[in-house]
Amino acid sequence: MITTEIILFALLAYLTGAFPSAVWVGKTFYNIDVREYGSGNAGATNTFRVLGKGAGIPVLFMDIFKGWLSVSYVNFISNADALSPELFFENQLAFGVAAVIGHLFPIYTGFRGGKGIATMLGLLIGLQPLAALFSFIVFVVVFLISKYVSLGSIIASFAFSIFVILVLGSINPSLNLFAIFVPILSLITHQKNIERLVRGEETKIKFGKK
Repeated sequence: MITTEIILFALLAYLTGAFPSAVWVGKTFYNIDVREYGSGNAGATNTFRVLGKGAGIPVLFMDIFKGWLSVSYVNFISNADALSPELFFENQLAFGVAAVIGHLFPIYTGFRGGKGIATMLGLLIGLQPLAALFSFIVFVVVFLISKYVSLGSIIASFAFSIFVILVLGSINPSLNLFAIFVPILSLITHQKNIERLVRGEETKIKFGKK
């Protein structure tokens, strides 16, 4: 059941996800808007690319935290203890998705955001920690081998679906539907990256710089 309270928390989750970590760090500490350089995305990867790990690491953790925090808002619903496990999960999912939408289309910065992968990771940590850990390990392995963040993110998103549906054998319809949605979103947000990967023009990330 959708109540006014749940709508307000979903709005709060959107505003949380919309916090422009990359833009804030870039402008506050470097006097640079990362959206005007590199890929033009307001995300952790482009922050690493433009400003280096000193800026990229804090942005990465802030973006992950946004997703996790938004999922956790469910605990503050007035009747949270009385919710069925299914409704509890569905509210978690709704708040987490609202945060990802906020990151993709942040109201604070003219709706020019990032790809939402780090915020999505925070969401996954809040929803299904084991699957999130598995996906993160897959991302790290692919990234270390290829040096492509985009490729690691895409493959990790598919790994999440495989882990949830095949390894865990989830029978939760909402979780399974979301598990299918994750790689689809990743493919959509990484469309330009995929095109550059096919052409051999995608930028490799080397954290040893800056």
